[in-house]
Amino acid sequence: MKKTISTLLLILFYNAFLNAQSITGNLTQLINQPIKLEGFDGLKTYPISSSTIDEKGNFKLTYSKVDYGVGYLMSADEKPLFVILSGEDIELNGEALSYSESIKVTKGQENQWFGQYAQEHPRREQALSAWVYLEKIYMLDSLFSVHDRPATSIQTEKQRIKAEDAAFLAKLPKERYVSWFLPTRKLVSSVSTVAQYRSEEIAATITAFRNLDYTDQRLYKSGLFKDAMESHFWLLENSGKPLDSVYIEMRHSIDAMMVKLVKDEQKLNEVSNYLFDLLERHSLFQASEHLALAVLNQTSCTIATDLANKLETYRAMKIGNIAPDLVFNKKILAPGYVGGEIPKKLSELKSKYTLVVFGASWCPKCTEEIPLLANNFAKWKQQDIEVVYVSLDVDEQQFKSFAGIFPFVSVCDYQKWDSQAVKSYYVFATPTMYLLDDKREILLRPSSVGHLEAWVDQYLVQGNK
Repeated sequence: MKKTISTLLLILFYNAFLNAQSITGNLTQLINQPIKLEGFDGLKTYPISSSTIDEKGNFKLTYSKVDYGVGYLMSADEKPLFVILSGEDIELNGEALSYSESIKVTKGQENQWFGQYAQEHPRREQALSAWVYLEKIYMLDSLFSVHDRPATSIQTEKQRIKAEDAAFLAKLPKERYVSWFLPTRKLVSSVSTVAQYRSEEIAATITAFRNLDYTDQRLYKSGLFKDAMESHFWLLENSGKPLDSVYIEMRHSIDAMMVKLVKDEQKLNEVSNYLFDLLERHSLFQASEHLALAVLNQTSCTIATDLANKLETYRAMKIGNIAPDLVFNKKILAPGYVGGEIPKKLSELKSKYTLVVFGASWCPKCTEEIPLLANNFAKWKQQDIEVVYVSLDVDEQQFKSFAGIFPFVSVCDYQKWDSQAVKSYYVFATPTMYLLDDKREILLRPSSVGHLEAWVDQYLVQGNK
């Protein structure tokens, strides 16, 4: 029995060896240096193969069917060279990976197509941008607009360049990975140029992004998984539309992504987690709220606990909801509190409005924003706004050193993310702020002190005039 199992393992190993593809080559400036091949799994990378370049500059690496997609070679200079891992043997020669212009792919048709397009497409894009610039001059400047022939010639040349690029992609065999990868890579890399110089293409580009399938293994293994999300929502944010319209478009995009993601639990969790953090970093809170509710309300997949807790902030703590009461422990600092006896819980505050702020002395953004609250506190008190600072510090001295000078109530239980207040308010980042009325109804989730200042000026200062 043991002999049979050993024989079977040897056969499996031999078959795996036969099915492995090789990447060989010669890099004259990397003699005796390590070289490795890594691949992509969604947002992460993983090692595939590694070796040492010999004294003549030769090396050999291998990959298998599970690595189908895009990989990158890396040497000691930390400059990656991307390769298509589509099941073909690859051979390349050059000086070093950092000198990409010296690299020649001598074997591997898909990688030859990839290399050719990687060289030609940026030059076409530069030429198109130049022609667009000249076209505007010949259309808008009276010195040139009287001449029809140059404008017509520019249009003709633009069409020729676009047709040449499209023809290259159209000739690629549809069954090859590169025929999917190159148009997708072109889409992801085009957003800056489209936003700046070819605004007439914004709508079509956004539609193309919405058609991307994040459950497609080709995208998952492409190294474009994260870039596609970032480029998509960057273009929406920088499309030149008013913010209200941008949020509408972002909701449409999120809904389009969810159609297929709800059928793939792993990728739903991975995409939702990254996209939510991306939207939060850009203070696009209406979009992150829509994403949170879309994910929490779906019933097809199980959401990871950490992600669910993060998203829950927009369901449990959305505007209009009643915020939980907070019991203040004995660790209270309130050197400037003038409301009489220091309250023992949030509901005992007598102000018309209360700003609850979660932060910490170890948070760089907090050290910028929270002192600004102190600077504005006297002015806001005139509008009957009280402030409660809830610290996530774990060291008493650090808490006192940071919060001891603030003229408002500051509390800390030294439990950091395990604090009951943090859990009750579903806080997942610092600083986090909530503006409440005297019934603890959530009125606003300010993204910054500046955001709160604008709200106070518009709804309280101007409203009282």
